[in-house]
Amino acid sequence: MLRARRGRLGALFLQLAVAARTMAGVSELESALQMEPAAFQALYSAEKPKREDENLIFFCQVGKRGSQATQLARGLGYTGARNYAGAYREWLEKDG
Repeated sequence: MLRARRGRLGALFLQLAVAARTMAGVSELESALQMEPAAFQALYSAEKPKREDENLIFFCQVGKRGSQATQLARGLGYTGARNYAGAYREWLEKDG
């Protein structure tokens, strides 16, 4: 399942919360980023990111899917999409 939440400095973090060996999260992301804003809001309880958002940051458990998600988002026109290279593990260490 894709989870969305507003993070530090207004960044929108989209966490790919899926099993380690599946690409279901990335394929769900593609569908989500193509949804109408109201449908996105209803499904994820968060505002859909705009293509011009500067801080659209993706991450996953290790880093590979986050990177793939970033490339997918950029391909859909989200120019501010970036990958948090340290992945979820590093985020927990710094945020805790």
